[in-house]
Amino acid sequence: MSDLPLYAYPLLFLGALALSALLTPVAIGFATRHGILDHPAPGKSHTRAVPYLGGAAIVAAFSAAIVVGAFVDPPSAGLGQLAALLGLALVLAVVGLADDVRDLPIWLRLAVEVAAGIGVWATGTVMHLAGFPGWADALVTIAWVVVVTNAFNLLDNMDGLSAGVAAIASLGIFGIAAMKGEFLVAALAIALAGCAAGFLRQNFHPARIYMGDAGSLFLGFMVSVLALKLRDNPATRVDVAALVAVLGVALFDTALVVLARIAHHRSPFSGGQDHTSHRLVHLGLPVKAAVGVIYLVAAALAGIGVSLADAGSAVHVAGIAILGIVGVVVLAAFFLVPVYGDSLDERIRQAFTRH
Repeated sequence: MSDLPLYAYPLLFLGALALSALLTPVAIGFATRHGILDHPAPGKSHTRAVPYLGGAAIVAAFSAAIVVGAFVDPPSAGLGQLAALLGLALVLAVVGLADDVRDLPIWLRLAVEVAAGIGVWATGTVMHLAGFPGWADALVTIAWVVVVTNAFNLLDNMDGLSAGVAAIASLGIFGIAAMKGEFLVAALAIALAGCAAGFLRQNFHPARIYMGDAGSLFLGFMVSVLALKLRDNPATRVDVAALVAVLGVALFDTALVVLARIAHHRSPFSGGQDHTSHRLVHLGLPVKAAVGVIYLVAAALAGIGVSLADAGSAVHVAGIAILGIVGVVVLAAFFLVPVYGDSLDERIRQAFTRH
């Protein structure tokens, strides 16, 4: 894709947002008619059946935006790679949808995610770590895809949370890409942000539809790939610290949940109301306020990531140190919030019933 005029980016965002917003009610109607619903159950916060298939609206809107964009302004290079990456994203969305409708074994999902990570590496979209052998670079690339994809899946634990953070992270990636002259990445990122934002109108608390694993795996995978694309060009390569900052909220929540579950002798793959958002509710915040606080933190980290992307090496080192220290301190504080027990689960359920 050539150097796009500035007005093209808001048009991409608004077009993707409108398409996603139009398709989401269609998904609500289809899921309701065919009984594709997320029913209340132990460990879940909602008290009524909520339609799935929000992810299908996001996937369809983004795919349509890519097809139209490629037709109007074909990329000067990399069209095959783009098609391959979108194909991998669609495979994950299908697996996620199958998991929504009928629970799949966790090993099967992880195997597909690892295969998708291998596919990303095979297309030449690689982390490019300086001084590391090729095999280590490949392992880090695959791990990055799997971790970030699952991070957004895990973040889909409260109304509006995963889609909103994905939109903010995508806007952060857009800012870095536009600043670095990576116009294709910028266009894809702002279209992805629009698709996530368009879905939010029906996903804010109290949600009328959930994106399900189909949507969260798709968004997580695309965000992970777009971040990796900022490492492709040696002349404009973005420091890893900037990418970690942009995705900081999702990565923080994953680290918190995994460490807490291991410490409490629970499986990291089990569900539960022990995420950052749930801990904020336990501390007394309403659901909407808890999500809003996380949005603000995500936006601040995205801004820091954009700043780090064009900073000198000394600033990178300082930024890594500060983000690391703050992250550890906040993680330790949230780790101490009591979130395990039936009475606490009931408090979350009550918070969700208060609109």
